[in-house]
Amino acid sequence: MKKKVNLTTTQMILLSFLTAILVGSLLLWLPFASATGESVSYMDALFTATTSVCVTGLVTVPTASAWSVFGQIVILILIQIGGLGIITIVSGIMISLNKRMGLENRLLLQDAFNLNSLSGIVRFIKKVLIGTFAVEGAGALLYMTVFVPEFGLRGIWISVFNAVSAFCNAGMDIIGEDSLCAYAVHPMINFTTSMLIILGGIGYIVWWDVIRVGKNFRKQKFKCFSGLTLHSKIALTSTGIFLAVGAVLFFLFEYNNPQTIGEFSLSGKFQAAFFQSVTTRTAGFATIPQQNLTDASTIVSLFLMFVGGSPVGTAGGVKTVTIAILVFSAFATIRNREDVELFRRRISKQAIGKAVAVVSMSFLIAFTATVLLSAVSGAPALDVMYETFSATATVGLSRNLTSTLSLFGKLIIIVTMYLGRVGPISMVIAFHTKKKKQNIIKNPMEDISVG
Repeated sequence: MKKKVNLTTTQMILLSFLTAILVGSLLLWLPFASATGESVSYMDALFTATTSVCVTGLVTVPTASAWSVFGQIVILILIQIGGLGIITIVSGIMISLNKRMGLENRLLLQDAFNLNSLSGIVRFIKKVLIGTFAVEGAGALLYMTVFVPEFGLRGIWISVFNAVSAFCNAGMDIIGEDSLCAYAVHPMINFTTSMLIILGGIGYIVWWDVIRVGKNFRKQKFKCFSGLTLHSKIALTSTGIFLAVGAVLFFLFEYNNPQTIGEFSLSGKFQAAFFQSVTTRTAGFATIPQQNLTDASTIVSLFLMFVGGSPVGTAGGVKTVTIAILVFSAFATIRNREDVELFRRRISKQAIGKAVAVVSMSFLIAFTATVLLSAVSGAPALDVMYETFSATATVGLSRNLTSTLSLFGKLIIIVTMYLGRVGPISMVIAFHTKKKKQNIIKNPMEDISVG
Protein backbone atom coordinates (compact mmCIF):
# COMPACT_ATOMS: atom_id res chain seq x y z
CA MET A 1 0.00 0.00 0.00
CA LYS A 2 1.35 3.40 -0.94
CA LYS A 3 1.36 5.92 1.86
CA LYS A 4 -0.39 9.18 1.10
CA VAL A 5 1.81 12.21 1.73
CA ASN A 6 -0.13 14.71 3.81
CA LEU A 7 1.43 18.15 3.73
CA THR A 8 0.57 20.86 6.21
CA THR A 9 -0.62 24.23 4.94
CA THR A 10 2.75 25.76 5.84
CA GLN A 11 4.62 23.09 3.90
CA MET A 12 2.38 23.61 0.88
CA ILE A 13 3.04 27.37 0.91
CA LEU A 14 6.79 26.80 1.10
CA LEU A 15 6.60 24.20 -1.66
CA SER A 16 4.55 26.51 -3.91
CA PHE A 17 7.23 29.22 -3.76
CA LEU A 18 9.97 26.66 -4.38
CA THR A 19 8.09 25.22 -7.36
CA ALA A 20 7.58 28.68 -8.86
CA ILE A 21 11.31 29.38 -8.49
CA LEU A 22 12.36 26.12 -10.16
CA VAL A 23 9.89 26.45 -13.04
CA GLY A 24 10.89 30.08 -13.51
CA SER A 25 14.58 29.21 -13.55
CA LEU A 26 14.04 26.63 -16.30
CA LEU A 27 12.10 29.14 -18.41
CA LEU A 28 14.79 31.79 -17.96
CA TRP A 29 17.43 29.22 -18.86
CA LEU A 30 15.93 28.82 -22.34
CA PRO A 31 17.97 30.43 -25.15
CA PHE A 32 15.16 32.75 -26.29
CA ALA A 33 14.80 34.14 -22.75
CA SER A 34 18.20 35.76 -23.19
CA ALA A 35 18.71 38.99 -25.14
CA THR A 36 21.66 37.44 -27.02
CA GLY A 37 19.84 34.25 -28.00
CA GLU A 38 22.28 32.15 -26.00
CA SER A 39 21.33 30.65 -22.65
CA VAL A 40 22.61 32.41 -19.58
CA SER A 41 24.21 30.21 -16.94
CA TYR A 42 21.70 28.19 -14.94
CA MET A 43 22.98 29.81 -11.72
CA ASP A 44 22.09 33.27 -13.06
CA ALA A 45 18.69 31.97 -14.23
CA LEU A 46 18.07 30.43 -10.79
CA PHE A 47 19.22 33.61 -9.04
CA THR A 48 16.93 35.77 -11.20
CA ALA A 49 13.95 33.45 -10.67
CA THR A 50 14.55 33.47 -6.92
CA THR A 51 14.91 37.24 -6.67
CA SER A 52 11.72 37.63 -8.76
CA VAL A 53 9.54 35.19 -6.82
CA CYS A 54 10.93 36.44 -3.52
CA VAL A 55 10.30 40.02 -4.76
CA THR A 56 13.80 41.01 -3.71
CA GLY A 57 15.45 42.73 -6.66
CA LEU A 58 19.08 41.72 -6.27
CA VAL A 59 20.35 40.74 -9.73
CA THR A 60 23.52 39.14 -11.03
CA VAL A 61 22.78 40.22 -14.63
CA PRO A 62 21.06 43.48 -15.72
CA THR A 63 17.32 42.98 -16.16
CA ALA A 64 17.07 45.55 -18.93
CA SER A 65 19.87 44.27 -21.18
CA ALA A 66 20.35 40.59 -20.30
CA TRP A 67 16.82 39.35 -21.04
CA SER A 68 14.65 39.29 -24.14
CA VAL A 69 11.02 40.40 -24.07
CA PHE A 70 10.06 36.78 -23.32
CA GLY A 71 12.52 36.68 -20.42
CA GLN A 72 11.19 39.98 -19.07
CA ILE A 73 7.61 38.70 -19.29
CA VAL A 74 8.61 35.60 -17.33
CA ILE A 75 10.26 37.81 -14.70
CA LEU A 76 7.17 40.03 -14.48
CA ILE A 77 4.90 37.00 -13.98
CA LEU A 78 7.24 35.65 -11.31
CA ILE A 79 7.20 39.03 -9.53
CA GLN A 80 3.39 39.08 -9.57
CA ILE A 81 3.29 35.51 -8.27
CA GLY A 82 5.79 36.39 -5.57
CA GLY A 83 3.91 39.50 -4.51
CA LEU A 84 0.51 37.88 -4.27
CA GLY A 85 1.54 34.26 -3.71
CA ILE A 86 0.85 31.41 -6.10
CA ILE A 87 -1.90 30.08 -3.81
CA THR A 88 -3.71 33.43 -4.00
CA ILE A 89 -3.48 33.50 -7.80
CA VAL A 90 -4.73 29.90 -8.15
CA SER A 91 -7.57 30.67 -5.74
CA GLY A 92 -8.43 33.75 -7.77
CA ILE A 93 -8.67 31.62 -10.92
CA MET A 94 -10.92 29.16 -9.08
CA ILE A 95 -13.17 31.99 -7.92
CA SER A 96 -13.39 33.47 -11.44
CA LEU A 97 -14.42 30.03 -12.76
CA ASN A 98 -17.06 29.76 -10.00
CA LYS A 99 -15.27 26.79 -8.48
CA ARG A 100 -16.13 26.12 -4.86
CA MET A 101 -13.22 26.45 -2.46
CA GLY A 102 -12.87 23.66 0.09
CA LEU A 103 -11.72 23.98 3.67
CA GLU A 104 -8.16 22.98 2.74
CA ASN A 105 -7.85 25.87 0.26
CA ARG A 106 -9.30 28.29 2.78
CA LEU A 107 -6.79 27.17 5.39
CA LEU A 108 -4.00 27.66 2.86
CA LEU A 109 -5.13 31.22 2.20
CA GLN A 110 -5.46 31.91 5.91
CA ASP A 111 -1.85 30.85 6.46
CA ALA A 112 -0.62 32.62 3.33
CA PHE A 113 -2.02 35.97 4.51
CA ASN A 114 -1.45 35.30 8.20
CA LEU A 115 -5.14 35.91 8.95
CA ASN A 116 -6.75 35.12 12.28
CA SER A 117 -10.06 33.86 10.91
CA LEU A 118 -11.53 31.94 7.97
CA SER A 119 -14.57 34.19 7.94
CA GLY A 120 -15.04 36.06 4.65
CA ILE A 121 -11.82 34.74 3.17
CA VAL A 122 -13.21 34.36 -0.38
CA ARG A 123 -14.46 37.94 -0.33
CA PHE A 124 -11.06 39.02 1.01
CA ILE A 125 -9.22 37.33 -1.89
CA LYS A 126 -11.53 38.96 -4.42
CA LYS A 127 -10.81 42.38 -2.95
CA VAL A 128 -7.06 41.68 -2.85
CA LEU A 129 -6.93 40.75 -6.54
CA ILE A 130 -9.17 43.61 -7.69
CA GLY A 131 -7.35 46.12 -5.51
CA THR A 132 -3.92 44.92 -6.64
CA PHE A 133 -4.65 45.14 -10.36
CA ALA A 134 -6.46 48.49 -9.95
CA VAL A 135 -3.51 50.09 -8.13
CA GLU A 136 -0.95 48.59 -10.52
CA GLY A 137 -3.03 49.81 -13.48
CA ALA A 138 -3.24 53.33 -12.07
CA GLY A 139 0.50 53.30 -11.44
CA ALA A 140 1.20 52.15 -15.00
CA LEU A 141 -0.93 55.00 -16.41
CA LEU A 142 0.97 57.57 -14.34
CA TYR A 143 4.30 56.11 -15.46
CA MET A 144 3.16 56.33 -19.09
CA THR A 145 2.95 60.12 -18.86
CA VAL A 146 6.75 60.07 -18.51
CA PHE A 147 7.97 56.90 -20.23
CA VAL A 148 5.83 56.98 -23.40
CA PRO A 149 7.06 60.45 -24.47
CA GLU A 150 10.63 59.34 -23.68
CA PHE A 151 10.67 55.76 -25.04
CA GLY A 152 7.71 55.69 -27.43
CA LEU A 153 5.59 52.51 -27.50
CA ARG A 154 8.24 50.67 -25.46
CA GLY A 155 7.35 53.09 -22.67
CA ILE A 156 4.03 51.24 -22.21
CA TRP A 157 5.85 48.00 -21.43
CA ILE A 158 8.31 49.81 -19.16
CA SER A 159 5.40 51.45 -17.31
CA VAL A 160 3.56 48.17 -16.75
CA PHE A 161 6.73 46.39 -15.62
CA ASN A 162 7.70 49.17 -13.21
CA ALA A 163 4.19 49.45 -11.76
CA VAL A 164 3.99 45.74 -10.93
CA SER A 165 7.56 45.69 -9.65
CA ALA A 166 7.02 48.75 -7.44
CA PHE A 167 3.70 47.57 -5.99
CA CYS A 168 5.11 44.12 -5.25
CA ASN A 169 8.16 45.79 -3.68
CA ALA A 170 10.45 43.91 -6.09
CA GLY A 171 12.67 46.81 -7.14
CA MET A 172 13.48 45.44 -10.60
CA ASP A 173 13.19 47.63 -13.69
CA ILE A 174 13.90 47.45 -17.43
CA ILE A 175 15.03 51.04 -17.94
CA GLY A 176 18.76 50.58 -17.52
CA GLU A 177 21.52 49.37 -15.24
CA ASP A 178 21.33 52.37 -12.87
CA SER A 179 17.79 51.73 -11.60
CA LEU A 180 15.98 55.09 -11.30
CA CYS A 181 19.08 57.25 -10.75
CA ALA A 182 18.27 59.25 -13.88
CA TYR A 183 14.95 60.25 -12.27
CA ALA A 184 16.26 61.19 -8.83
CA VAL A 185 14.55 64.60 -8.89
CA HIS A 186 11.64 63.76 -11.21
CA PRO A 187 8.42 64.54 -9.26
CA MET A 188 6.12 62.16 -11.16
CA ILE A 189 8.49 59.17 -10.98
CA ASN A 190 9.22 59.81 -7.30
CA PHE A 191 5.53 60.22 -6.43
CA THR A 192 4.27 57.24 -8.44
CA THR A 193 6.97 54.85 -7.29
CA SER A 194 6.71 55.93 -3.64
CA MET A 195 2.92 55.58 -3.58
CA LEU A 196 3.03 52.12 -5.18
CA ILE A 197 5.68 50.97 -2.71
CA ILE A 198 3.79 52.35 0.30
CA LEU A 199 0.41 50.98 -0.80
CA GLY A 200 1.90 47.55 -1.47
CA GLY A 201 3.80 47.53 1.81
CA ILE A 202 1.13 48.92 4.14
CA GLY A 203 -0.90 45.70 3.97
CA TYR A 204 -4.32 44.78 2.58
CA ILE A 205 -5.94 44.68 6.02
CA VAL A 206 -5.17 48.37 6.45
CA TRP A 207 -6.65 49.13 3.01
CA TRP A 208 -10.05 47.71 3.82
CA ASP A 209 -10.05 49.20 7.30
CA VAL A 210 -9.35 52.70 5.98
CA ILE A 211 -12.04 52.28 3.32
CA ARG A 212 -14.51 51.09 5.97
CA VAL A 213 -13.82 54.10 8.16
CA GLY A 214 -14.00 56.42 5.14
CA LYS A 215 -17.50 55.17 4.32
CA ASN A 216 -18.64 55.90 7.87
CA PHE A 217 -16.82 59.24 7.99
CA ARG A 218 -19.87 61.32 8.92
CA LYS A 219 -21.38 58.76 11.27
CA GLN A 220 -18.21 58.71 13.35
CA LYS A 221 -18.28 62.51 13.68
CA PHE A 222 -15.09 62.94 11.63
CA LYS A 223 -13.04 60.85 14.06
CA CYS A 224 -11.33 58.74 11.43
CA PHE A 225 -8.27 57.47 13.25
CA SER A 226 -10.16 56.38 16.37
CA GLY A 227 -12.45 54.22 14.24
CA LEU A 228 -9.61 52.11 12.90
CA THR A 229 -8.66 48.72 14.30
CA LEU A 230 -5.62 48.44 16.55
CA HIS A 231 -3.64 46.74 13.78
CA SER A 232 -4.27 49.61 11.35
CA LYS A 233 -3.42 52.23 13.95
CA ILE A 234 -0.07 50.58 14.70
CA ALA A 235 0.74 49.96 11.02
CA LEU A 236 -0.09 53.49 9.88
CA THR A 237 1.57 55.23 12.81
CA SER A 238 4.77 53.19 12.73
CA THR A 239 4.99 53.49 8.93
CA GLY A 240 4.63 57.26 9.14
CA ILE A 241 7.27 57.50 11.87
CA PHE A 242 9.80 55.32 10.07
CA LEU A 243 9.30 57.17 6.78
CA ALA A 244 9.61 60.61 8.38
CA VAL A 245 12.58 59.79 10.62
CA GLY A 246 14.37 58.01 7.78
CA ALA A 247 13.85 60.91 5.38
CA VAL A 248 15.12 63.46 7.91
CA LEU A 249 18.22 61.40 8.73
CA PHE A 250 19.07 60.80 5.07
CA PHE A 251 18.57 64.52 4.35
CA LEU A 252 20.97 65.48 7.15
CA PHE A 253 23.59 62.79 6.54
CA GLU A 254 23.72 63.24 2.75
CA TYR A 255 23.12 67.00 2.53
CA ASN A 256 26.72 67.85 1.62
CA ASN A 257 27.63 64.55 -0.05
CA PRO A 258 28.40 65.42 -3.70
CA GLN A 259 28.19 61.73 -4.69
CA THR A 260 24.52 61.44 -3.67
CA ILE A 261 22.31 64.51 -3.11
CA GLY A 262 24.87 67.22 -2.41
CA GLU A 263 24.53 68.79 -5.88
CA PHE A 264 20.70 68.74 -5.91
CA SER A 265 18.48 71.73 -5.22
CA LEU A 266 16.73 71.91 -1.84
CA SER A 267 13.53 70.36 -3.21
CA GLY A 268 15.58 67.72 -5.01
CA LYS A 269 17.34 66.83 -1.78
CA PHE A 270 13.98 66.39 -0.03
CA GLN A 271 12.73 64.17 -2.86
CA ALA A 272 15.82 61.97 -2.89
CA ALA A 273 15.97 61.69 0.92
CA PHE A 274 12.29 60.75 1.16
CA PHE A 275 12.60 58.23 -1.67
CA GLN A 276 15.59 56.60 0.02
CA SER A 277 13.50 56.25 3.18
CA VAL A 278 10.66 54.68 1.14
CA THR A 279 12.73 52.32 -0.98
CA THR A 280 14.62 50.84 1.97
CA ARG A 281 11.25 49.53 3.18
CA THR A 282 11.91 46.43 0.98
CA ALA A 283 11.30 48.10 -2.40
CA GLY A 284 14.81 48.08 -3.85
CA PHE A 285 14.66 50.90 -6.40
CA ALA A 286 17.52 53.38 -6.21
CA THR A 287 17.64 57.04 -7.23
CA ILE A 288 21.08 57.55 -5.66
CA PRO A 289 24.03 55.11 -5.83
CA GLN A 290 23.94 53.05 -2.66
CA GLN A 291 27.71 52.56 -2.62
CA ASN A 292 28.14 56.35 -2.33
CA LEU A 293 26.08 56.71 0.85
CA THR A 294 27.86 57.88 3.98
CA ASP A 295 28.43 55.25 6.65
CA ALA A 296 25.74 56.86 8.83
CA SER A 297 23.15 56.65 6.03
CA THR A 298 24.19 53.07 5.30
CA ILE A 299 23.57 52.05 8.91
CA VAL A 300 20.17 53.78 8.90
CA SER A 301 19.36 51.92 5.68
CA LEU A 302 20.29 48.60 7.30
CA PHE A 303 17.83 49.25 10.12
CA LEU A 304 15.01 50.34 7.81
CA MET A 305 15.59 47.34 5.56
CA PHE A 306 15.44 44.98 8.52
CA VAL A 307 12.15 46.52 9.68
CA GLY A 308 10.51 46.41 6.25
CA GLY A 309 6.82 47.03 5.61
CA SER A 310 3.62 46.00 7.35
CA PRO A 311 1.96 42.57 7.66
CA VAL A 312 -0.38 41.09 5.01
CA GLY A 313 1.17 43.11 2.20
CA THR A 314 3.81 42.68 -0.47
CA ALA A 315 6.72 43.95 1.62
CA GLY A 316 9.33 41.91 3.48
CA GLY A 317 11.28 42.52 6.66
CA VAL A 318 10.25 41.73 10.21
CA LYS A 319 7.39 44.25 9.78
CA THR A 320 6.54 47.56 11.41
CA VAL A 321 3.92 46.11 13.74
CA THR A 322 6.44 43.57 15.05
CA ILE A 323 8.97 46.28 15.94
CA ALA A 324 6.28 48.45 17.54
CA ILE A 325 5.19 45.56 19.77
CA LEU A 326 8.78 44.87 20.85
CA VAL A 327 9.48 48.54 21.62
CA PHE A 328 6.37 48.95 23.74
CA SER A 329 7.02 45.59 25.41
CA ALA A 330 10.45 46.89 26.43
CA PHE A 331 8.92 50.11 27.77
CA ALA A 332 6.35 48.12 29.75
CA THR A 333 9.13 46.05 31.32
CA ILE A 334 11.15 49.16 32.16
CA ARG A 335 8.10 50.76 33.78
CA ASN A 336 7.41 47.51 35.67
CA ARG A 337 4.02 46.99 34.02
CA GLU A 338 2.61 43.54 33.44
CA ASP A 339 0.58 44.39 30.33
CA VAL A 340 1.78 45.84 27.04
CA GLU A 341 -0.63 48.51 25.81
CA LEU A 342 -0.91 50.44 22.56
CA PHE A 343 -3.70 52.92 21.87
CA ARG A 344 -5.46 51.86 25.11
CA ARG A 345 -5.56 48.21 24.07
CA ARG A 346 -3.65 45.28 25.58
CA ILE A 347 -1.38 43.19 23.37
CA SER A 348 -1.65 39.43 23.85
CA LYS A 349 1.29 37.45 25.20
CA GLN A 350 1.10 35.28 22.10
CA ALA A 351 1.63 38.30 19.81
CA ILE A 352 4.60 39.46 21.89
CA GLY A 353 6.16 35.98 21.82
CA LYS A 354 5.71 35.77 18.05
CA ALA A 355 7.30 39.21 17.60
CA VAL A 356 10.34 38.12 19.61
CA ALA A 357 10.61 34.90 17.59
CA VAL A 358 10.34 36.67 14.21
CA VAL A 359 12.98 39.28 15.03
CA SER A 360 15.32 36.72 16.61
CA MET A 361 15.10 34.26 13.72
CA SER A 362 15.42 36.97 11.06
CA PHE A 363 18.47 38.43 12.76
CA LEU A 364 19.98 34.94 13.05
CA ILE A 365 19.52 34.38 9.30
CA ALA A 366 21.02 37.79 8.46
CA PHE A 367 23.95 37.24 10.83
CA THR A 368 24.68 33.74 9.51
CA ALA A 369 24.48 34.91 5.90
CA THR A 370 26.80 37.82 6.70
CA VAL A 371 29.43 35.55 8.21
CA LEU A 372 29.24 33.04 5.34
CA LEU A 373 29.29 35.68 2.60
CA SER A 374 32.21 37.47 4.27
CA ALA A 375 34.13 34.20 4.28
CA VAL A 376 33.61 33.48 0.57
CA SER A 377 33.69 36.99 -0.90
CA GLY A 378 36.30 38.94 1.05
CA ALA A 379 34.31 42.14 0.39
CA PRO A 380 34.18 45.03 2.91
CA ALA A 381 32.04 44.21 5.95
CA LEU A 382 29.58 47.06 5.38
CA ASP A 383 28.98 46.00 1.77
CA VAL A 384 28.42 42.39 2.85
CA MET A 385 25.98 43.41 5.59
CA TYR A 386 24.09 45.58 3.10
CA GLU A 387 23.79 42.61 0.75
CA THR A 388 22.69 40.06 3.35
CA PHE A 389 20.25 42.37 5.15
CA SER A 390 18.82 43.30 1.76
CA ALA A 391 18.37 39.62 0.91
CA THR A 392 16.92 38.70 4.33
CA ALA A 393 14.36 41.50 4.19
CA THR A 394 13.79 40.98 0.42
CA VAL A 395 14.77 44.58 -0.33
CA GLY A 396 17.03 44.40 -3.37
CA LEU A 397 19.35 47.32 -2.70
CA SER A 398 23.04 46.61 -3.14
CA ARG A 399 26.38 48.39 -2.97
CA ASN A 400 27.42 46.85 -6.32
CA LEU A 401 28.30 43.51 -4.73
CA THR A 402 25.69 41.19 -6.28
CA SER A 403 27.19 41.04 -9.78
CA THR A 404 30.63 40.14 -8.37
CA LEU A 405 29.46 37.18 -6.27
CA SER A 406 31.09 33.79 -6.73
CA LEU A 407 29.11 30.57 -7.12
CA PHE A 408 28.98 30.01 -3.36
CA GLY A 409 28.14 33.68 -2.78
CA LYS A 410 25.16 33.41 -5.13
CA LEU A 411 23.96 30.24 -3.40
CA ILE A 412 24.15 31.97 0.00
CA ILE A 413 22.07 34.90 -1.24
CA ILE A 414 19.58 32.60 -3.00
CA VAL A 415 18.91 30.66 0.22
CA THR A 416 18.77 33.90 2.22
CA MET A 417 16.22 35.45 -0.15
CA TYR A 418 14.04 32.34 0.01
CA LEU A 419 14.15 32.22 3.80
CA GLY A 420 13.42 35.93 3.94
CA ARG A 421 10.37 35.60 1.67
CA VAL A 422 8.71 32.54 3.18
CA GLY A 423 9.62 33.58 6.72
CA PRO A 424 11.98 31.86 9.15
CA ILE A 425 9.15 30.92 11.49
CA SER A 426 7.33 29.16 8.64
CA MET A 427 10.43 27.08 7.94
CA VAL A 428 10.64 25.98 11.56
CA ILE A 429 6.93 25.12 11.70
CA ALA A 430 7.13 23.25 8.39
CA PHE A 431 9.67 20.77 9.75
CA HIS A 432 8.08 20.40 13.20
CA THR A 433 4.56 19.31 12.40
CA LYS A 434 3.94 16.93 15.27
CA LYS A 435 2.42 18.49 18.35
CA LYS A 436 3.71 17.24 21.61
CA LYS A 437 1.28 16.53 24.39
CA GLN A 438 1.62 18.96 27.24
CA ASN A 439 2.65 17.43 30.53
CA ILE A 440 0.28 17.98 33.42
CA ILE A 441 3.26 18.13 35.75
CA LYS A 442 5.50 21.09 34.94
CA ASN A 443 9.18 21.44 35.68
CA PRO A 444 10.12 23.69 38.61
CA MET A 445 10.78 27.38 37.92
CA GLU A 446 14.04 29.09 38.85
CA ASP A 447 15.06 32.74 38.59
CA ILE A 448 17.89 33.84 36.30
CA SER A 449 19.69 37.14 35.82
CA VAL A 450 18.78 39.02 32.62
CA GLY A 451 20.43 42.17 31.33
